Amino acid sequence: MRRKSADSRWWAEAEITVQFFDLDPMQIVWHGNYVKYLEVARCALFDKIDYNYEQMQRSGYSWPVIDVQLRYIGSAKFGQRLKLRADLVEWENRLKIDYLITDAETDARLTRASTTQVAIDMQSGEMCFVSPPVLFKKLGLEPV
Repeated sequence: MRRKSADSRWWAEAEITVQFFDLDPMQIVWHGNYVKYLEVARCALFDKIDYNYEQMQRSGYSWPVIDVQLRYIGSAKFGQRLKLRADLVEWENRLKIDYLITDAETDARLTRASTTQVAIDMQSGEMCFVSPPVLFKKLGLEPV
């Protein structure tokens, strides 16, 4: 099921401060480090729905990221506080999460992104074409 981020029932936010080791020679956050920021937001979301990585593993499923889309709007700088928001927008056949990274003080947009993950049955190693029932349970939904 697809929902617009603004309408998402399942979302989470986290804040970070840009560290020196995340900068490139131009003194802005190196583009590859934004993927790490997405992970911080994604973990906050998984904690909020009570299905973090340890719980996924115990349930018998891994959820590898199979696609990442990033659109850079502005540059983050050393010491800047960033707000990281993750919205779960698809869950029936895969997890699609939309992200927004903004300046924590001004709410200025810096980055929009999305990731897609699929369930893998850890016992068989096979990809699931429908999300497993445990995900629907965590979301308080009935499986399709």
